[in-house]
Amino acid sequence: MKQSLAWPVNLQRQEDGAILVSFPDIPEALTEGATEAEALEQAQDCLIAALGGYVGERRPIPRPSPAHGRASVALPVLMAAKIALCGAMRAQGISNTALAARLGLSEGAVRRLIDLDHRSHIGQIETALHALGQRLTVATQAA
Repeated sequence: MKQSLAWPVNLQRQEDGAILVSFPDIPEALTEGATEAEALEQAQDCLIAALGGYVGERRPIPRPSPAHGRASVALPVLMAAKIALCGAMRAQGISNTALAARLGLSEGAVRRLIDLDHRSHIGQIETALHALGQRLTVATQAA
């Protein structure tokens, strides 16, 4: 199943002139910047931190709602692949230990594969997704 991993944001100018960024689908993610560009740049880091919390707590990752003309914030490719792996594991009811057994790895190695703060190799994530019957694809679009 194809799934976009770009979450829409609401941008709201504050009384002090700062731009507040909120994610309708991820209420825990709030940040701001002095300009819209800075706020959107901060928003990506904020999104990664919030989604890392979901992963750490083993909560389902909220799917992005349609942007409907709003700005959206996408994850870097490696983070998107990790989120896809988490989603595939959750959908199939596969634990870290069970995936580790399929891959011939330790449970700690699988834990690092889904840790958004760990710099994994994309090929390892592709292999893990393949073990779950999934295939990672990358698409581009105009910025």
